[in-house]
Amino acid sequence: MATTPYIEGLGRRKTSTARVRLTPAKETSIEVNGKALEAYFPVLAHQKDIMSVLETADAGIEHYTITAKVLGGGTSSQAESIRLGIARALVKEKAERRGVLKVLGFLKRDQRSVERKKPGLRKARKRAAWSKR
Repeated sequence: MATTPYIEGLGRRKTSTARVRLTPAKETSIEVNGKALEAYFPVLAHQKDIMSVLETADAGIEHYTITAKVLGGGTSSQAESIRLGIARALVKEKAERRGVLKVLGFLKRDQRSVERKKPGLRKARKRAAWSKR
C-alpha cells in the first residue's frame, strides 16, 4: 500500500474552510490559493497568526512546504482556519504534539458565527425603537 507524500488537515472558522497539506521540506514555505503567504495576506497580524503554530517550542516541528486551499469568509477567518488546519495536520503526523498544541489553544475550533436575521427585526436582535404613543 503506497503512502501519500503529504499530511492533510482541515480547518474551519465562521464561513471559511481551509484544506491544508504539509509536505516535509528543507525550508519552510507557505502557499495559499497559489500565492505566497505575504502576497495573499498582506497584513502582518494574519501572517503571524498562521506562523504561530509553526513557531511553538517543545512541539518538535521541522520544516514543511505548506499549501492551503481556502474558500469563503474574510481574511481573518481564513487565516484562523489555515492555522487550525496546520495544527490538525501536525497532530496527525505525530500524536505527541497534541498536548502542547492543545494547551496553547491551536486545536480549538472557534464555532462562533453570525447569528441569522429574524423576521420583523432590522438585524438579528435590533428592533425598531418603541414609542409609547
